[in-house]
Amino acid sequence: MSENTSKQLLHLVFGGELEHLDGYDFRDLSKLDIVGIYPNYKSAHAAWKAKAQSTVDNAHMRYFIVHLHRLLTPDAV
Repeated sequence: MSENTSKQLLHLVFGGELEHLDGYDFRDLSKLDIVGIYPNYKSAHAAWKAKAQSTVDNAHMRYFIVHLHRLLTPDAV
């Protein structure tokens, strides 16, 4: 862990074009945009917001934040 005392809570930001506006199936999995993995929600949200705003003209493009820390330690609060 780094010298700072804040706990690392990993978040993944990714996106792609959806087949339908009311679903979560992607048109082409090989074209998913993996934006990155971030050490906290605040930085992940900033990356998500920038990507979402840059694709606002494409209604089928969606970006998501995945709370990786919840997947790695599901029993933790």
